Amino acid sequence: MEFNIEKSLLKSLGIEITELSKGRVIATMPVDERTWQPVGLLHGGASVALAETAASIGGYELVDKSKEAVVGLEINANHIKGKRSGMVTAEANILHRGKTTMVWDIKIRDEEEQLISVSRCTLAVISLNQKS
Repeated sequence: MEFNIEKSLLKSLGIEITELSKGRVIATMPVDERTWQPVGLLHGGASVALAETAASIGGYELVDKSKEAVVGLEINANHIKGKRSGMVTAEANILHRGKTTMVWDIKIRDEEEQLISVSRCTLAVISLNQKS
């Protein structure tokens, strides 16, 4: 199973992965009409989508792609500061890597390194092999 970015939320929100290593992901997202709430501020749901995307891509890099995938099991977020324009960057770091779950810490900052949002995301490691 491969990621198809062209047919995903990543493309819709303008999310780009800028760094990917074992246990760490950096991803960016523009703050514009695609990611605003109605009053012109960064939508909390867009921040959560960025956070879960970064964690999920990081988790996917840690599993046997021929047998396993990862899916979001739980995510929480605290939105610290509003933002009207520019770019935000998520840094996702793994906290726990188990056989069936992973826990990731995600911090989203703006161009001035101000903290915008913090999240913790739990991923489930699922088997791609279906039993009849």
